[in-house]
Amino acid sequence: MSLRIATFNAENLMQRFDFSGYRNELRRDRSLQMLDIKDEKQFQQLEQARVVAHTDDTMQLTALAIADCQADIVCLQEVENLDTLHAFEYGYLFKMVGAGYRHKYLAEGNDGRGIDVAVMTRSETGDGQEIEFVRMQSHAHLTYENLGLMNDDLREMGEEPHERIFRRDCLELDLRVGGKPLTLFIVHFKSMGPGKNGVDGREYTMPVRLAEAKATRMIIEEKFGKGKTDNKRWMICGDMNDYRSRIVITGDRHSGYKFDPANEPAAGFDPLMEGGFSENLVLRRPKMDQWTLYHSRGPEEQHLCQLDYLLASPSFAQKNPKAIPQIIRNGQPYRTPFPKGQVVDRYPRTGWDRPKSSDHCPVVVEMNMV
Repeated sequence: MSLRIATFNAENLMQRFDFSGYRNELRRDRSLQMLDIKDEKQFQQLEQARVVAHTDDTMQLTALAIADCQADIVCLQEVENLDTLHAFEYGYLFKMVGAGYRHKYLAEGNDGRGIDVAVMTRSETGDGQEIEFVRMQSHAHLTYENLGLMNDDLREMGEEPHERIFRRDCLELDLRVGGKPLTLFIVHFKSMGPGKNGVDGREYTMPVRLAEAKATRMIIEEKFGKGKTDNKRWMICGDMNDYRSRIVITGDRHSGYKFDPANEPAAGFDPLMEGGFSENLVLRRPKMDQWTLYHSRGPEEQHLCQLDYLLASPSFAQKNPKAIPQIIRNGQPYRTPFPKGQVVDRYPRTGWDRPKSSDHCPVVVEMNMV
C-alpha cells in the first residue's frame, strides 16, 4: 500500500486585491510603476485589471504543477483561506485531474498577510485505500513563554516572551490511510528577509526559525512521548525558508553559467535533524539536484537551494529506503538557470519571469505504508 505526499509553496494563493501599493511603492507591482497614476481610484482600477489578467495564467500553471505530483495528499503554504482553496481546486485543478482533492483543511495562522498552511487530500489513495480524517490541531497560539524558548538572540531582534513562535502555524493533521495512522505537521517558517545592523537577512532572522523548529520538535515529542518518536509514522512537510547547502551561480545567459556547490555550517531547521530525529528525504537525490528554489538579487547574488522539505520519522524513512522525492520544476520561469542535464520542458505560457507556477517547486515522494 503506497501513499504519495507532496509539499508546495503555491506563492500567494489569494482571492483579495492588495491596494497597499498606492501608498507604499515598495509593494506596488513593477508594471504599475511604469504608469503615471493620478489618484487612488485609478490605482485600484489598474491593480484590479492587472491581477485579473495575471491570475488565470498563474493558476493554470500552479494547477499543472500540483497535477504532475500525482499526490494523494498535498501540503500547501501561502493559501489565504478555504474559500480560495475551494475556488482554485474547482476552477483550475479539477480541469487537470478531475474529481480529486475533495477534502481540505486549514486553520487561521499568524501571518500578517493572511497566508496560511493547508492540506488537500483525496478520498483514497491511487491503489484504493481510504484516506480518513481523524483530527486537526493548530499550534499557532503557542508563545516563546509557553515553551520556554525565549533567549538573548530573540530579545536582540525585539521579540517578546508573550509573542507567538510560529510566523504562520505548525498544523498537525492526524489521518488513517488504509487503516494505518499517519500524522503530518505542516509548517512555513519565517522568511530570511532583509538584513539589519550589518548582519545579512538569513543570519539575522535565524533565531526565529530555530525557535520554530524547536517548537515543532517539542510538539512531536509531546504527542508521541520524548524518546519514543522514532518508531511512529509521521512527517514534517513545508517551506522552512533555510538551507544547509546551495548551488552558487556565476555568469549569465550570454556568457554561460557556472554552478558551484557550497555548504553552510548551520540552518534554522537543524533542531529537527539533530540526533537523527528525522530524515530529509530530498538528500537522497544527487547533491546538485536537490534545489527547490532559485534566488536572485541580480547577477552578483544568485543561487539554487532547497527550501521545501519532506522530513520523515526514522522508522518511516528506514522502511522506505528506495523512496526518492521528485521535484517538479516545469513551472519555473525561464530566467531560472538549470545545471547541466536538469533542463525540463516548461509548461505552456510560462514566462521569462512570470507567469510561473510559483517561485518554489513542488516536492513529492511515494511512501509505502508499512
